[in-house]
Amino acid sequence: MKKAMITFGIACLILLSGCTQETQNKIGRSLQNWTGTNGVLDIYMGEKVVQRFIQIDKLSTAIATDGTTPRNYRYGYGYLDKNFNYKVDAGEKKLYFEVSNFSTPYVFYENPGSK
Repeated sequence: MKKAMITFGIACLILLSGCTQETQNKIGRSLQNWTGTNGVLDIYMGEKVVQRFIQIDKLSTAIATDGTTPRNYRYGYGYLDKNFNYKVDAGEKKLYFEVSNFSTPYVFYENPGSK
């Protein structure tokens, strides 16, 4: 049994090493989606945070209709944290959002209060 697990692990490593970096990234994002995350997206105007979304499971890169070309924005779903306290309070709803790769200054990180 142990030998079979080792053989399986080696086979997986060989398969992954043959994948492009983008494919490896997609596999990594898929695994992350299964396990879930507690992401925070802060959007800045100058040096000030003007909007915060919490409980984001992922930021996705939009893909063109042809299915091959990435678009210049990222999107996701999260709760708008109106009072910036990293918690979902009454009246804070889950929303769809998009951020530009070029004109929206943002930082995406794990919620520091989640551990």
